[in-house]
Amino acid sequence: MDRRSFLALQSRLFALALVGTQFGGRLIANPRFSTNPYSLGVASGDPAADGFVIWTRLAPDPVKGGGMGTDPVKVRWEVAEDEAMRRVVQSGDAIASPELAHSVHVEVAGLQADRPYWYRFQAGDATSPVGRARTMPALGTMPGKLRFAFASCQDYHFHYTAWQHMAAETDIDLVFHLGDYIYEGGPKQNTPRQHNGPEIYSLDDYRNRLALYKTDEHLQAMHRHCPFLVTWDDHEVDNNYAGAMDQDGTRPETFLKRRALAYQAYYEHMPLRSFCRPVGPDMQLYRRMSYGSLADFFILDTRQYRSNQPCGDKSGKPCDGFFDPRATMLGESQERWLHDGLGRSSGRWNVLAQQVILAGFDTVRSEDGPTFSMDQWSGYYSARNRLTRFLSEAKPSNPVVLTGDVHSNWVSEVPLDFLDERSPSVAAEFVGTSITSGGDGTANTEYRAKVLAKNPWMRHYNGQRGYVSCTVTPERWLAEYRTVEYVSRPGSPIETHARFVVENGSPRITSA
Repeated sequence: MDRRSFLALQSRLFALALVGTQFGGRLIANPRFSTNPYSLGVASGDPAADGFVIWTRLAPDPVKGGGMGTDPVKVRWEVAEDEAMRRVVQSGDAIASPELAHSVHVEVAGLQADRPYWYRFQAGDATSPVGRARTMPALGTMPGKLRFAFASCQDYHFHYTAWQHMAAETDIDLVFHLGDYIYEGGPKQNTPRQHNGPEIYSLDDYRNRLALYKTDEHLQAMHRHCPFLVTWDDHEVDNNYAGAMDQDGTRPETFLKRRALAYQAYYEHMPLRSFCRPVGPDMQLYRRMSYGSLADFFILDTRQYRSNQPCGDKSGKPCDGFFDPRATMLGESQERWLHDGLGRSSGRWNVLAQQVILAGFDTVRSEDGPTFSMDQWSGYYSARNRLTRFLSEAKPSNPVVLTGDVHSNWVSEVPLDFLDERSPSVAAEFVGTSITSGGDGTANTEYRAKVLAKNPWMRHYNGQRGYVSCTVTPERWLAEYRTVEYVSRPGSPIETHARFVVENGSPRITSA
């Protein structure tokens, strides 16, 4: 039995064991609530052609432990063909257990492909808001179009106006969240909103921090609108951590205990399938999904398995370890899985949804020669070039990389080797800015001119906040960079400040 099958069986047995406790009087089948238990909203995620995950967490006192006590609670769920929930096609009971912070993850299957559904939960006398999910097109079919958005880095200290505008794009079918769903640090001065306490370390800390973020009305609205496909970066645990190493030099065995608690809380708050449920400090998060034959999505984890940054986690000049072939970003198993999946893919577009910039570039932070970000793929030069070399030689159809992390917008034709200006391009990369992180951004045209001059494969840079909307057809990929003027107060307008196109058959990027 492989790990995924074992975890699925473990989850089923765990749920059956909890149901059995009703005979001992512990299961609460008909709870009563004095305040709204759905304070964190509802969400769907990880869609397939016949279903998806639906999620909620019972939390009448969300940022103070949840307020649910220590007993498991029965939760009714329904999936319908209409928003009014009149044509219910599936329903059942789930158990919100204290071991998972009274969260519920229901894996719905047996639905029709390529269509919307609506869902809700009921616990006792409390009914949740209705959420909208969507199944993927069936394998082997070629959809005419896909509309999705991707985003990352949503520091709660500022306003989530970008999520508000994204929710207004009613034709978006999917959202990719590429990491930094939360930040682990303490409060900041002179910001419109504050974290609930100092830097987080315990399981209760991580649960309360995730709950704080999920109380935001605009983030909840977007989760209700369509499925999310999530992955993490560093701040879900600790800034710039690498595998078992944090940035403070903590002993690995000590840091892994913290990582286990952070992973547990992350799973509890995300619409993920049961095979993702963590076992100690380990959590299966990289996975593949298909949108019919139009696109294969490879959702990567560039934190859990990476070796420590060979040249530190800042920007600087290459050190002795820069070319170390043993340094890894993905780990051996994930790298092999990715190469195998790309090699077998029949998707028209092959999409890597991941965290840190792949293209590599001179950051122009020094006049004494090129400098590179050592926490990005550029700091893992050999591992990075193994991937780009594979793309060059295996030639999967139309590779496109989606990236977050850097709180700014970038567009690049990924070079085979970023140390060689004559290197051919092997993929298109769209890097999206932050939802809020970094506070009010600017276009920063002076830096844009410098960095584009030094890196000929780069097509665009912008330092504002926002997200990226994408429209994908069999023949063309359109990326629209949507930016807000400010996040330090609510109500910012939004604009599409740039549009870029990739045509089927070439990684070349042109302005639209």
